Amino acid sequence: MESSYDYSLKINEVITKTAHSIDEFKKNFDPQVRVADERFGDFQANGVLPYAKKNGLNPRTIGEKLVHELPTSAEWKVTLSGPGFLNFKLSESCLLKWIHSFGNKKSINEQESLRGNQKIVVDFSSPNTAKQMHVGHIRSTIIGECISRLLKIQGNQVIKDNHIGDWGTQFGILLYAIKREKINLNELDGEPVVKLEDLYRQGTAWTKADDTAMQEAREELLKLQRGEEKNLLLWQKIKELSIDSFNRIYELLDVSFDYVQGESFYNNQVDLVYDSLSKFGLCEEDAGALVVFHPEHKRFAKQPFIIRKSDGASNYATTDLATVLHRTGEWHADQIIYVTDGRQRDHFEQLFLTAKKWFLAEQQKLPTLCHVWFGTILGDDNKAIKTRDGQPIKLIDLLNEAIRRASEIVKTKNPDLKEEEISRRAKIIGLGAVKYADLSQDRTLDYIFSWEKLLAMQGNTSPYLQYAVARIHSIFRKVSSSPSKRIKSPRAPKTDSECKLSRKLLFFPIAMEQTRKELKPHFLCTYLYELATEFSSFYNQNKVMDEQEDTQALRILLCEGTLGILETGLYLLGIETLEEM
Repeated sequence: MESSYDYSLKINEVITKTAHSIDEFKKNFDPQVRVADERFGDFQANGVLPYAKKNGLNPRTIGEKLVHELPTSAEWKVTLSGPGFLNFKLSESCLLKWIHSFGNKKSINEQESLRGNQKIVVDFSSPNTAKQMHVGHIRSTIIGECISRLLKIQGNQVIKDNHIGDWGTQFGILLYAIKREKINLNELDGEPVVKLEDLYRQGTAWTKADDTAMQEAREELLKLQRGEEKNLLLWQKIKELSIDSFNRIYELLDVSFDYVQGESFYNNQVDLVYDSLSKFGLCEEDAGALVVFHPEHKRFAKQPFIIRKSDGASNYATTDLATVLHRTGEWHADQIIYVTDGRQRDHFEQLFLTAKKWFLAEQQKLPTLCHVWFGTILGDDNKAIKTRDGQPIKLIDLLNEAIRRASEIVKTKNPDLKEEEISRRAKIIGLGAVKYADLSQDRTLDYIFSWEKLLAMQGNTSPYLQYAVARIHSIFRKVSSSPSKRIKSPRAPKTDSECKLSRKLLFFPIAMEQTRKELKPHFLCTYLYELATEFSSFYNQNKVMDEQEDTQALRILLCEGTLGILETGLYLLGIETLEEM
């Protein structure tokens, strides 16, 4: 048999094909192949037990029959354990064949690119204009970028869209404050968005204290919505200043977008949404508002999905429905993924239910809609992380602090480095640490932010993985300077640490597929950490530049495979690596 990139799929295929030839397995048998506890083998098929229970069969008996009928293979040995678990132990020659075939970045990229062929829109980050990005924006931004990279490497066409908040009632207050203070937006220096944020706070205070001021703010909003030239020009300038501010952070984080199409882009499409939903009887008036109810849903039967407010204004629901229509009609999306805070789960569940009914009525194919939601970053007090005065931490301040702290670590370890090199390494280490601290958590959970943990050189951290990469580069610098010639005939893995590292390399495709299936980057992080740990154990127990040429060739091959996977995995997480730490 030829070497297989993902052995779990190959074993699954072999079991399924064999089961179809056995009378007891005629009814939709799923082998349920997964990574095994290493005491039993490399892979385990657990599907016999649930299948037997469902069909009133003896699991041990049909398990024995299945093992007996499986074709013999030089690649693995099959044993049966417990009530019907099939254990597959791969041969040493099989491990070597896999490392030879796929243990490098080029082969990994080629194999991963065969997995997907969809057009997928990833909607993430989505800050509001006229406001600074705060620490809460980092989760959507880096999770969205990671998912985009993962889907792209697997052969999908990915469209990254930053659906910014650039329309709504807050602009009436801001325009009122700008005019009252006679602010020239072209003359704002330093950090213009900070000034805009201050103006909005001041305008809010004025409108709360004075009904006349509130009325004037409403009039400014109405002028904007009607397309009054002066207010449109001011609004456009606010948007430009805001996007410039966002882009400085995106550049720092190595995040990019194909489109930045905020709510305003869909403003001229909201009437189409109202008319279409009304035509098919999907919405109704309720207290002056236009709403959608979902009678089949326990909560949404009475909790309205408001698509037009009682004052006639559109809202998130309206523009989000228009967005689904645009991404379907213009971009021909097969799937749309939204990466947002978990507090928006109700909104997206109602959005998806409404879109499903709407597209069915319009006889259009609806893309697969997926809400990738995440929890909150907490401080030591287990509350949402804030500054000492109770304000949200500005994202740029957090990132700069990470770089500063990393710079101190680099200086301590390498006091003779030039300042320019210290800055370069500190940026890579500091930003990588912040990203990894977030991505290594199950995104659906809250987590406590800790500078000490995220910058630690030991444990499940970015610096630990970056150090593993740097150590392998150090090995290859020694290999290049060594007079011994590398041969192309490595022996098969034999020692315990060689086999364990080989086995861990073999599981990379499975980690990738699990991460893609659940859109949870922490699965990839966990795998990379375990790989780095396994490599450290291998390196401590084995001399790479061994006197035996076939042993040396194998160990260099293992180093190459580890380096290729670590660098690929860290790239997918948006984390740069260093050849020297």
